[in-house]
Amino acid sequence: MTGRPLTVRRATGPAGLLLAAAAAAWVWLVARWGGMAAMPGTMGLGLPAFLAVWTLMTAAMMLPATAPVAALYARTITVRRAPRMVVFTLAYLLVWAAAGLPAYGLGVGLGRAADLPVLAGTAVAAAVFAVNGVYQLTPLKDRCLARCRSPIGLMLRYASYPGPARDARAGVHHGAFCLGCCWSLMVLLAAFGAMNLWAMAALTAVITAEKLAPAGRLVARAVGVASIVLAVAVFWVPALAPGLTGGGTAGM
Repeated sequence: MTGRPLTVRRATGPAGLLLAAAAAAWVWLVARWGGMAAMPGTMGLGLPAFLAVWTLMTAAMMLPATAPVAALYARTITVRRAPRMVVFTLAYLLVWAAAGLPAYGLGVGLGRAADLPVLAGTAVAAAVFAVNGVYQLTPLKDRCLARCRSPIGLMLRYASYPGPARDARAGVHHGAFCLGCCWSLMVLLAAFGAMNLWAMAALTAVITAEKLAPAGRLVARAVGVASIVLAVAVFWVPALAPGLTGGGTAGM
């Protein structure tokens, strides 16, 4: 009679902790950036501050969809579960923190586009939308998404990892697949504006639906098609990309 409650706790405890961490990150982001206009580029932050904010942002956006995988991984751990799950989660976030380095470089470059005439910024925005649209329809996206949607095979792989570095290796490995799945969606924030909380919430919903919803693959493809449509529509409505066009208010 005690086996089932124990199994439930093993599954729901880590998921609840990741959801709580994501909620805490959202609270900080809303408290710090809520009510502010979407900002271009790196938000005027230097590299260390940008990486800190980027990591919190990715924690808020990615951990909700990662919680079920963490719960599944936790069921493979029999001793010292809590500290080992902390290692798994930190290693996962380390991958996204590392991705903040090229994101910073991209932000610096695209931030300059916001100072260009609207037509030039619009062209850059169209390229951003098109990149995501095309990537969403590629086999590589499908492969990475499949690993996130059906992680049983990954659990078998992680169980074979020897030694005390197992949890860190598992977190990094899963983080790499997650990055491969979602990097182009994160690039969209360059068009919508850094710290655009509405855009972040919408992308979080997309990421979660892609990974957890029964029709997740269809969601990914629909988002790809929608991004390609935006790549065309932004020439008529520059305000669709406020992070690169200033909301369409600058002069041409």
